[in-house]
Amino acid sequence: MLRFFNTLTRQVEDFQPLEDNRVRMYMCGPTVWNFAHIGNFRTFVFGDVLRRYLRFKEYELEHVFNLTDVDDRIINEAKKQGISIDEFTAPFIQYFWEDFDALGNERPEVTPRATHHIAEMIDIIAKLLQNGHAYESDGSIYYRISAFPEYGKLSKINFSGNIAGGSERVDTDKYDKEDARDFALWKLVDEDDQPGWDAPFGRGRPGWHIECSAMSMKYLGETFDIHGGGMDLQFPHHENEIAQSEGSTGKLFAKYWIHSEFLKIDDVTMSKSKGNFFTFRDLREQGYSPLAIRYLLLSVPYRKQLNFTFEGLQGAESTVERLRNFRSTVKSLNLDTQVGSLRSDALDASSPSPTRTAVQAALVDFEGAMDDDFNTAAALAAIHDMVREINTLIANDDVAAGDRAPILDAIRKFDSVLGVFGPEEDHILDADIEKLIADRQDARRRRDFARSDAIRDELAAKGIILEDTRDGMRWKRK
Repeated sequence: MLRFFNTLTRQVEDFQPLEDNRVRMYMCGPTVWNFAHIGNFRTFVFGDVLRRYLRFKEYELEHVFNLTDVDDRIINEAKKQGISIDEFTAPFIQYFWEDFDALGNERPEVTPRATHHIAEMIDIIAKLLQNGHAYESDGSIYYRISAFPEYGKLSKINFSGNIAGGSERVDTDKYDKEDARDFALWKLVDEDDQPGWDAPFGRGRPGWHIECSAMSMKYLGETFDIHGGGMDLQFPHHENEIAQSEGSTGKLFAKYWIHSEFLKIDDVTMSKSKGNFFTFRDLREQGYSPLAIRYLLLSVPYRKQLNFTFEGLQGAESTVERLRNFRSTVKSLNLDTQVGSLRSDALDASSPSPTRTAVQAALVDFEGAMDDDFNTAAALAAIHDMVREINTLIANDDVAAGDRAPILDAIRKFDSVLGVFGPEEDHILDADIEKLIADRQDARRRRDFARSDAIRDELAAKGIILEDTRDGMRWKRK
C-alpha cells in the first residue's frame, strides 16, 4: 500500500484516490524568465518519479504541469529588451524542455501556459467578487482573506498580523488593500500598458496565485487528488491557491499535498536571489552527465534537504557508470559455457536459483521503499544490494542460463521509476568498428600483440572499451 506524507494533515496517510484507479495530479512548474537551476530540478525530478511510480502501481494518471509565462520579473525583463513577453519567454521555454528531457523526465500529459488561460482566471475572479471573497480597490481585485476562515490550514502559520511571503516569486502587491494579508487576483493596467487583458472588472493582468487555480481546475476538475511542488511554494502560493479555489467552488481543492525540500550549497538554500546556484547547463559544461545529476537529486528522500557538493556529484557519476556496466555485463554474459547453466534446466519454482532469489528480494525491497513515502534512498539501496549479490554470483560462475531475463526485467522495472540506468546501449557496431574488432582478434591469434594493442587504443578513442575475459571478449561503450 502506497503511503506518503500529506502536508495538509501533517500525517503519513494511505493513498486512496478520489475515483477508483484514476489519479489526477497537478505539479507547479517553472517561471520561464531564466534557466532553471538544479534546486528547481530537484523538485521537477521528484515530480517525475512520483508520476512514474503512480504508473508503476498501475494507476491511470492525468498529470498537469504548468509554465508560468507572465509575472512581474518577465514583464520587467521584456520591457528592458523592448520585446513582448511571448518573445522573451519563448527561448526559456525551449531551454527548459531541453533540460527537462535531458534529465530523463517524462513529459506530463498537459503542460499549460498561464497566458493561454486568462479567460479561466477571469471566470474564477468573477465568482469570488460575486460571493464576497474578493473586492475591488483602485481598479485592482484582491482576495479577502477574512472571508475564508480556513486560511492557513496548509502551512499551519498563525496569520495574525502581516506575514511576509516565503517564496522568491511572491508579488509584493503594493496596492491599497482592506487587510495587509490580502493578495492580488487582478492588477489594474493602463490602456497602453502591456501586457494587459480586458475583463468585466477592468483591464489588467493576473496575480501569480490565480494562474495555478485556473489551470489545475480546468484540466483536473474542481477537486483532484494530488497537488505538489517545492517547499518554497507551500506559503503563500499554495495557501492562496486553496483560499481562492475553495472560495470560488465551496469544495475541497486537493486531497493530498506533497512538497519536496530544498537543495542547498554549503548548507545554504540554493536560489537565484542569493547567487549560489548552478543550472543544469553549468554542470553539463563541466562534463557531468545528466544521469549523474539525476542520481544525485534522488539520492536523498524528497522530504530531507540535500546538500550539493561536487564530491557528491562525482560519486554519483561513478555510481551510474557501475550500474550501466552491470547491465552491460549481464547482457553480454556467455552463459552457455558457465557452470551455473548446467543446472538451469533442473530448477523449478520450489528451488529458485540464487540469482532469481536476489532479484525477487530486490524487487520487494524496492517497492516497499517507494511505498514508504517515496524513499528513493532505500529504493536505490535495494538496487545496489542486488548488483553486489549478482556480481558475486557471476564471479563464482553461479548464474544460470535462465537468469539473464529476470535480471534485465528487474532493471527495466527499477528504471521505469527512477531512470538512473538510462537508455540501453546499442550493441550493434557500425561496419568500421566491427572490422577493427575482427582485425584485433586476428592479430591476437597471430600473436601480433603490438597490432592488437594499437587496435584496442583506436577503439577506445571511438568510445569502445574491450574486456578480455576467460569467457571471451566483452565490449562496452564509454
